[in-house]
Parts: sequence; structure tokens; C-alpha cells
Amino acid sequence: MSESPMQSPFSDAPTVLPAQTKRKSNGLLWGLIGSILLLIIGIGGYILYNHLNDPLRTLEVFPVTKYLEGYKSLQGSRFKGELTVENDLGFKDGAGRLMTFSTKECTHPIVVMIPQSLSGIYFVKGQHYLAELEVKDGGLIYANSCRKN
Repeated sequence: MSESPMQSPFSDAPTVLPAQTKRKSNGLLWGLIGSILLLIIGIGGYILYNHLNDPLRTLEVFPVTKYLEGYKSLQGSRFKGELTVENDLGFKDGAGRLMTFSTKECTHPIVVMIPQSLSGIYFVKGQHYLAELEVKDGGLIYANSCRKN
């Protein structure tokens, strides 16, 4: 008596399972979201880096009215000036260029000495500049640094 081997109840079922379909849209969506987040973080980091490395960010705005009332209390102090070019009063070799500027705070023009070290800057009437200003002996305002705004 020979016994026949038992047959599996699943012997008629296909042996290969159908491949599962992958959802590519989820991966694409997450990749897009990740790229946008990286872009936002990069732009934010760049803006923060530039803001923190700005040497003028800690300076007070130049007090034009206080200067016009009496410069002695401001002598030796450094300020940030948002200047608009009004006029060029002339250049003296070894000293620099004497110019008049107006500010946002006061329309009365102020006279600023642009040292020879900044002679590479070409000033045109109406242009806006951001400068580090210092009131020196005699009340003359010197621009220690200047960049186009």
C-alpha cells in the first residue's frame, strides 16, 4: 500500500506574485518639497550672513539736526549715514574730495570729506550711498567707508 503524497491545496495557484506598482508621485512630491526647503534655508542663511557681517548695522544714524545745533558733542563719534549726493565741491590732492549730501532725516545738506582712499568711487548727483561717518576736529564730517545703496 503505497500512499500518495499529499497535495497542497495551493498547488493550482500561480507561483509568482504580481509585482507591486510603486507610486512615483509621492517620491517626486517629497523631492520637490525638500528642494524648496533647501532653497529657502539657503536664501535665509545668505541674508542672515550678510546682515550679521554688515559693519554699519550697530552704528546709530547720523543726527543731522543735532550736528547743526552744535557739533562738539558729536566729535569723535561714528555714525551710519544714508546719503544722497547733492554737489561736488572739489578735490585736493592728498586730502580728498569735499562733497555735499542730503539725508532722509533732514533735507539740509551736510558737507562730507571723502578721503583719497575712497577715490575709486564715482559720485553722481542723486545717487544714494551708505557711509560710515565720523565727526572730527573742527566739526568736519569724514566718510571712513562708503558704498552705493
